[in-house]
Amino acid sequence: MKKATMLIWFITFTCSLYAQGTKTIVLDPPDTTRGLPVMKALSLRASAKEFDTTKIKLQDLSDLLWAADGVNRHEIGKRTAPSAINAQDIDVYVSLKSGIYLYKAKKHLLELIVDGDYRNLIADKQENVAKAPLICLLVSDISRFAFGKDSVKLVWAAEDAGIVSQNISLFCASVGFATRPRASMDQQKLKEILKLKDSQHLMLNNPVSYKKD
Repeated sequence: MKKATMLIWFITFTCSLYAQGTKTIVLDPPDTTRGLPVMKALSLRASAKEFDTTKIKLQDLSDLLWAADGVNRHEIGKRTAPSAINAQDIDVYVSLKSGIYLYKAKKHLLELIVDGDYRNLIADKQENVAKAPLICLLVSDISRFAFGKDSVKLVWAAEDAGIVSQNISLFCASVGFATRPRASMDQQKLKEILKLKDSQHLMLNNPVSYKKD
């Protein structure tokens, strides 16, 4: 009975942290058994035009981020998404109503970068996108590429961001969520808010929600 009470307290405490937008959101272990077979998910993949406003549950958020670019081979630190020369240049920022967080893949948690709701800056002129409860913002740090001209690194960055975005799309199709890959956003304001370095480039974003009824 005591163990069951402690477990309920821990789950409630963790969920309340997520609700309050604290400095760190500890994510649940990914459920790697969920979802549709990959061919079925591909047959259902589509770019959503409308987004539900219901808050994403912690387990769903955890699985989404792990699918996007989580660590799937801990012994060698490799990810669910490949990257050019294994630079692992893509950082996934998560824009919520409470703030923008950075996904720390190795620890499988979110760290708060800035308080406040900036989804409208990512939505830009597409106001319906800002209704999504979360938006994954993909940023490439091209300084992680060990060699190559910046022009080449930016090509690699675009390829790597595209793969992570596709992971998000396939996960959403597999579990019945809505998303779409986007390039539009207020780049200048977001760079300032996130305090990005010159080597960090905003590449793509994916608004994510439950399917709208």
